[in-house]
Amino acid sequence: MMPQFPVNLELSGRRVLVVGAGRIALRKTDQLLSCGASVVVVAPAFIPDFASRPVVRLERPFEVSDLDDAWLVITATGVRAVDQLVHDEANRRRIWVNSADDPERCSFTLPAVVRRGRLMVTTSTAGASPALSSFLRSRLGEILTPEWSDVVEELSKRRDEFHRDGISTEDVDWSPILAEVLDRFGVRLPVPLGRIEA
Repeated sequence: MMPQFPVNLELSGRRVLVVGAGRIALRKTDQLLSCGASVVVVAPAFIPDFASRPVVRLERPFEVSDLDDAWLVITATGVRAVDQLVHDEANRRRIWVNSADDPERCSFTLPAVVRRGRLMVTTSTAGASPALSSFLRSRLGEILTPEWSDVVEELSKRRDEFHRDGISTEDVDWSPILAEVLDRFGVRLPVPLGRIEA
């Protein structure tokens, strides 16, 4: 299998289709909503938790026209024929598609994510073992304490200061700056920092 290309998508205000309205579809929907996506969910039946989600609900079977204007689609129906139809039509239209727990019907896979403010750390096995990705996410979650969010914001300010002074941050040795900021917020690293460049 060829390596996957890692990318972070800007979904704010963009139409994303979720096919299916069960427990897994709800989890995916919540992840999309947290990124500001405009989510449309289509399924013949919805679990009750969807009632509190700000999504467009289409209570009927999937139709090919549901893909109109979608930036990407996630299918979580558990029905192979439906997932195959969604996959094939999305690929035909060049819309990125993820089929839950079915890497053969995915043009992208979803990593396990740890978020601390604007800091996002992901783990992925390219769909081979979601369980391993989840395990690593839990361990990283223990290491990345809430203070890391403050570290990100402080380093962002320092970067802006360099830019205001006309200095390229690509030429800066960030290690002493990072060490100072980590110390300021009480974050300890298990290994010493080497030279860090942007």
